[in-house]
Amino acid sequence: MPKSYIGLTTHISRATTTRSCWRSSLCNGFPLHLVPSYQRGQITDKELGDAVWKNLFQGRLTYLHWNKGEEMAPSIGAQSGTLLVRKIPAADPKRVFVGDVVVLKDPEKPDNYLVRRLAAIEGYEMLSTDEKDEPFVLDKDECWVLADNESLKPKEANDSRKFGPISMTDIVGRVIYCLRTAVDHGPVQNSHSSMRKDTPVLEVELDVDEMAKNHKA
Repeated sequence: MPKSYIGLTTHISRATTTRSCWRSSLCNGFPLHLVPSYQRGQITDKELGDAVWKNLFQGRLTYLHWNKGEEMAPSIGAQSGTLLVRKIPAADPKRVFVGDVVVLKDPEKPDNYLVRRLAAIEGYEMLSTDEKDEPFVLDKDECWVLADNESLKPKEANDSRKFGPISMTDIVGRVIYCLRTAVDHGPVQNSHSSMRKDTPVLEVELDVDEMAKNHKA
């Protein structure tokens, strides 16, 4: 394990596959044909019905979270945003996916929560731009998170380049909708799999008026 993670900004790959560039394949946007939209008509009645029943018997599947800071700009407001977060009681590679914007416990401040994008999970090989750092593979239940704002230095971004890998169990939710202002809001771009799973939840639980009332200008 390298002592410094600062150089780990561009190369992240599966240990068993061809090495790929995280920044070009994810942070610069998904290929258009892979980006689904949260629109009625693209989900089945069964998916919508399942979401309704879960809502009735399990209570709300989402909660509101206030995020402050520019680390996730432009995905989330340049300075702040009110977020609709889908609860993830037990995060694992079958429930959250590379490309998801997640809420996680701050590794350095236990009472604080961060919003970052999931960049790599167990089995991914981490390669540094600094030749002095040895590559390593993320262990079981480990993951790597990054800020979206590429203009920030690693320490300013306060992500895995600063504090290293985190446990998947530190992830408590996935951000599915962001309200920046009363007139500027919309779904958050996550992985294809997650956007598909979250569409029926949005159909049932999204309340923009409620988000606006709780928004801190």
